[in-house]
Amino acid sequence: MKKYIILASVLFALSCGEKELDLLPLDRVTADTFYKTRGDFDGAIFASYSSIQDLWGISAETLGENGEYWKISVVISDDAEADTEVGDAVSQDIDKLLIRSSDVPYGAAYTQIYEGIYRANLVLENLEGENELSEEDKTIIGAEAKFLRGWFHFQALKMFGTPPLAIEVKTDLNDLALPNATQEELYASILSDLADAAAGLPEEWDGSNTGRATSWAAKSYIGKVNVWKEDWPAAITALEDVVLRGPYMLMPEYSNNFSHLFENNAESIFEIQFGGPFSDDNIWVFDDTHSENFKASQGTTRSYHWGAANGAPGGKRGWFIPSEDLLNAYEAGDSRLETTIYQEGEDYYVWSANSVVTEPYDPEWSSNGLSAKKYLGKENAVGANRSPNGAADFNNERWFRFAELKLLYAEALIQGGGDVGLAFDEIDDIRERAGLGPVDRGLDPMGALMQEKRVELALEPHRYFDIARWGIGADIFGAAWDDKFNVLPFPLTEIDRSKGLLKQNPGY
Repeated sequence: MKKYIILASVLFALSCGEKELDLLPLDRVTADTFYKTRGDFDGAIFASYSSIQDLWGISAETLGENGEYWKISVVISDDAEADTEVGDAVSQDIDKLLIRSSDVPYGAAYTQIYEGIYRANLVLENLEGENELSEEDKTIIGAEAKFLRGWFHFQALKMFGTPPLAIEVKTDLNDLALPNATQEELYASILSDLADAAAGLPEEWDGSNTGRATSWAAKSYIGKVNVWKEDWPAAITALEDVVLRGPYMLMPEYSNNFSHLFENNAESIFEIQFGGPFSDDNIWVFDDTHSENFKASQGTTRSYHWGAANGAPGGKRGWFIPSEDLLNAYEAGDSRLETTIYQEGEDYYVWSANSVVTEPYDPEWSSNGLSAKKYLGKENAVGANRSPNGAADFNNERWFRFAELKLLYAEALIQGGGDVGLAFDEIDDIRERAGLGPVDRGLDPMGALMQEKRVELALEPHRYFDIARWGIGADIFGAAWDDKFNVLPFPLTEIDRSKGLLKQNPGY
């Protein structure tokens, strides 16, 4: 078991294995004394991973976050809404597409993304210094840092359109700001980083390193990024390689993907690792957004924000709820609905006061009579999936699943003039698991793809970005839509801090 200590914003980690090490006093750890061993570099790369966890963090000590990424990836979409009785004001405004650059979600996401990029860049910069790494170590660590740098830049591109490209560590306090990058520059850098990652990362890690990016994850992202870029031939080539030769498969049961009992399963391409039951048993865990003694940050606050409120057992916030529009999107007999949404007449499960509580779901517990069940439900309402203070779950966030990749492959085939019959076959694979028959071949292929992707990935952080890139915002939101919403606003604080070098997105 490894334990890692993160030194606040200095971002240097110390790694302790089974051997006892002579450690310098904490106030003497510097870049010159730290970046020497493989353990040092592993700890530093894990710091970059930990910035991903922080997208969902809660913090009264730093940015004032409250699960901000859910607000700008899920609640903003037609899949979910902010509960009108218990939801916070910012969530309710975002649900109405009232988007302000001064609101916390945009600044929080921007900060965590560029923190992650900065940490990856630190690793890459220090690989070139004097250290004890073998050439193989340098190849793997460098590839992993580039995967993370590319991953974070891709998230920034999806959100902000033309965010800065940060590919070096800037040290001049008078010259820290970066301008907007063009989409061409961003795509070139992201794909270059992912190509280096695919070439240098292992196909799999041993059990003590579960959750680290693999070469297959990098290849999968090359395909996904090319879908966003609308480079259909490149997307087809990359995604087809993963579909035909990769290690992934659909799990037998849809619900397996959201149970803490099936973390890092055969369908998972990239998964956000959370902790538990102890404070330092997970390589991604660093307590970035709280003091070290606040152990709820070892997990995710999903159940805290999405669990039923308004008198429901368990005392959850219930800020975010599935929409009726999402409920109505499911076909009769689609087994995914039962995994995704709580409705009247079902048994509701929640862990409360050190035991599981089961009560019939009461529609009075939310403002529209629905509550989220995905990642929650019976299997996850257990003590093994809870932090010691009861405020967080340990269930990992499945960010990129093989089901999504198959749908991206189908989309690339449809949009790129490929084999539409094969695209329908990919969609049918996913429908079969849901207990549904094949897609009617007489349907519009893109329409069928969009429908299937919505219900397969419901309440996962993809729908809004799909709406934006497909250009269907007006169809979904009607008069409330403005095309400026295809990208989110840069945080006002970052515009001000850059002294105007960073330009705001039009309309904000």
